[in-house]
Amino acid sequence: MSAAMELCRAGKDFLVVERSDRVGGLAKTYIIKEGGLEFRTDNGPHRFFSKNKYLYDFIEELLKEKWVLVRRQSRQFIGGKFYDYPINAKQALGNIGPKKSIRILLDYLAAQVKYRILGKKIENFEDYIIVNFGRTLGEFNMINYTEKIWGIPAKEIHADWARQRIKGLSLFSVLKDITCKTFPKKSSDTPKTLVDAFYFPEYGTGLIYETIKKQIEGNGYHIHTDTYPIKITHDGKKIISCNLTNKGIERVVALDHLIESIPLVEFLNLLSPSPPRKIMDSMKSLRYRDQVYLFITLDKEYVTHDQWIYFPDKNIPFGRVSEMRNFSKKMSPEGKTSLFVEFFCFKGDHIWNLSKEQLFELSLPYFETMGFFNRNEVRNYYLFKQEGVYPIYDLQYKKYLSVVKEYLDGFENLYYIGRPGRFKYNNQDHSLEMGILAARSIIEGSRYNIEDIASGSEYFEKGYVPKNRAV
Repeated sequence: MSAAMELCRAGKDFLVVERSDRVGGLAKTYIIKEGGLEFRTDNGPHRFFSKNKYLYDFIEELLKEKWVLVRRQSRQFIGGKFYDYPINAKQALGNIGPKKSIRILLDYLAAQVKYRILGKKIENFEDYIIVNFGRTLGEFNMINYTEKIWGIPAKEIHADWARQRIKGLSLFSVLKDITCKTFPKKSSDTPKTLVDAFYFPEYGTGLIYETIKKQIEGNGYHIHTDTYPIKITHDGKKIISCNLTNKGIERVVALDHLIESIPLVEFLNLLSPSPPRKIMDSMKSLRYRDQVYLFITLDKEYVTHDQWIYFPDKNIPFGRVSEMRNFSKKMSPEGKTSLFVEFFCFKGDHIWNLSKEQLFELSLPYFETMGFFNRNEVRNYYLFKQEGVYPIYDLQYKKYLSVVKEYLDGFENLYYIGRPGRFKYNNQDHSLEMGILAARSIIEGSRYNIEDIASGSEYFEKGYVPKNRAV
């Protein structure tokens, strides 16, 4: 959608195709109507932060006063206790206790000796976490939560996952951040180290993409929803055409350029002629993690004051919940609230195959025990499923991905973008930037390097908050 906006501004001719009935992809907003009441929810927490000022200006121009700054509040629920995130030192020490706190520090120092002095190699995600946090703290929330997300042991997850998501973050940097917050220096327009504020559209993240859709259509362009490709024809150097289908009606569209964010594995299967066997064999080794969502509407004003809460403990079936009215009060009716509950799974496994009733009954006892709500406060609940949410960074993924990308990079008029399209776990702002640069490549006739987006060496959750906007 960001690519389409850039092309629209440049007056280029283009066609947008969306498989779903609404735009936004993984950042769409669902609208649930219950009689005269309307509940909204995103696909989980989609806060906006970036170090790219152009993106802030891009969205602010679209949404204007409908884009608000929110003070972040999120927590983790570990071992029956809540922990603020970012870390509240006094609370964390009180919950953990002095004995375990000392153990965390000693384990961290032991890891420095083992990895930094004795030279043990960092071979996987587990190694990376241990050298930066020590085993005790690593197993407390990061290793178990990551294994919960991916469904594979931390030793089988590539260290790239940690480098991409938390490079620059360690026990030392966390303690430094706590110290800076305890004894702050006067400064304006400073980066938010662990993003304690973020922007959010009043009516959900999907408002960004619905607004783009409205503006594009207002300029005479067409966005075809409920439409998807069934074949993409090429000559080995260029993408030539695309066969599209909508409600059983097929059409062929000739292409000068193709910008696409289809899951990488699915895209390769659409190509005609099919890619060489080496490419297809590599493709089969690239896997995605899927998700199931349970959206629960409630007859109560609020459950917590958090935007989202993480649940690293593996005995709890869900991994994260979001209370959307804490992002914006306009996400639920007055005096009502909701929870968006996320389950990590693989398509076809036990969680994926549960009905909404079974999933609700599985989850309810945990919510009642934590004091979130009881059965009598539940208005209704809804089930959503999403394939290809997380590209799995296993130990071999880089080898196979490089083979596939080398092949796709051989098409001079193809731009594959976004988290699913590039098999790259990136945030919303990075996907927007990929779309903008893909469009500019076409407009200016000079290809930008999309691969470098979201490949920086800084912690992913560093962001810029404009000084002219107050929290």
